[in-house]
Amino acid sequence: MNQAASKHVQPRPPLFTRQFRAVAFLTGAVVAAAPTFAAETGVGFYLLGSKGPGAGIVPPPGVYVQNDLYFYSGSADADRQFPVGGEIIAGIDANAQINLTSALWSTPWQVLGGNVAFTATLPFGAQDVSASAFIPGIGLGRAVDDDLFTLGDPVAGAMIGWHSGNLHWNVGTLINVPIGNYQEGEIANLSFNHWGVDISGAATWLDPTTGLDISGAAGFTFNAENPETDYRTGTEFHAEWAISKAVSQDLSLGIIGYYYKQISGDSGDGARLGDFKGQVAAIGGTVGYNFMAGSTPVSLRAKIYREFSARNRLEGTAGYLTVSVPLNIR
Repeated sequence: MNQAASKHVQPRPPLFTRQFRAVAFLTGAVVAAAPTFAAETGVGFYLLGSKGPGAGIVPPPGVYVQNDLYFYSGSADADRQFPVGGEIIAGIDANAQINLTSALWSTPWQVLGGNVAFTATLPFGAQDVSASAFIPGIGLGRAVDDDLFTLGDPVAGAMIGWHSGNLHWNVGTLINVPIGNYQEGEIANLSFNHWGVDISGAATWLDPTTGLDISGAAGFTFNAENPETDYRTGTEFHAEWAISKAVSQDLSLGIIGYYYKQISGDSGDGARLGDFKGQVAAIGGTVGYNFMAGSTPVSLRAKIYREFSARNRLEGTAGYLTVSVPLNIR
């Protein structure tokens, strides 16, 4: 940790030290395609619910690794249509099980008094979608079913974080690199086949004496056109929040939620349903547990969300199981 940062985060009792080094270092680095339909294929590359407790904290200099298992199950009624893989589909049931391996390098460099960090995430996993496909303007349908297990698009990111007493905040960006295995014409895909940029900010107020963590994050996702479908997803807004409390040296409990709203319409020749703006909200709970594996602090966290108030999206249940470790301890 550099001297400027240490003035704000030192000294810390054991409870906070273990959380700071093993819990809150990769918030914002996790992204993947999940079948939560809005926009083209019903999803932006930013994965809702990926941030939580400690969202505003950038850790001390070092290298950190996090692995997330992400689960989603959702559906939409037959009277709700979605543009997916060049098809117009409805009556959807979709499931995803995605593994996301992320790395963060927190550097000793500073910009505007904040610590600079870089992230990278690689998603892979399974997705299955069943629905009815419709001929636009006629309404005739046929059953369609698709599933796959493949690599998604890698995502690179950078952030700058600041600390002032119990308050920690950061700004960052994520870039979706469209080199994953894109299945042209299919309704199940982990890759987006287009560039995307997400810009966000996050803040955390953490009381080291009580273990109370109040965190929030918000950002915007900007999408390029998918050249295979001539579809450009509009600008998307996302916000997340978390309130958690340490109930012992190693265990914390909390409530979490997110909100998504597309603020500009879809465009291009492939946007046959018009601007197709979507929105959804979710609320849920989280449990965190920290322990030592030898001299290495390890963090486990489970999160589950239940969605509601969906429009032009699926509505379902999302969950995360996360393991986080620092590769070098200072």
